[in-house]
Amino acid sequence: MLYQVSRMKTKGKTSKAVEQPKPVTPGVTRGMVREHAYHLYRDKLSEHPLTLEDWVLAEKDLVATMEAEEEGVAI
Repeated sequence: MLYQVSRMKTKGKTSKAVEQPKPVTPGVTRGMVREHAYHLYRDKLSEHPLTLEDWVLAEKDLVATMEAEEEGVAI
């Protein structure tokens, strides 16, 4: 995983911006997670790149959304 030199301050912690990690969920691609993350964090992206935590949360949210759609539950 490549770390960028820049750091950002969030809620009292310093977080490093990272390259997008490989998704751990079978059937989910980097492109799917990237698109979902950019949709979720579009306000944040103008100021700072995404952290590892942002990527993980985006993947979890995407999987939850996909599962809810499969079950026919409106989100």
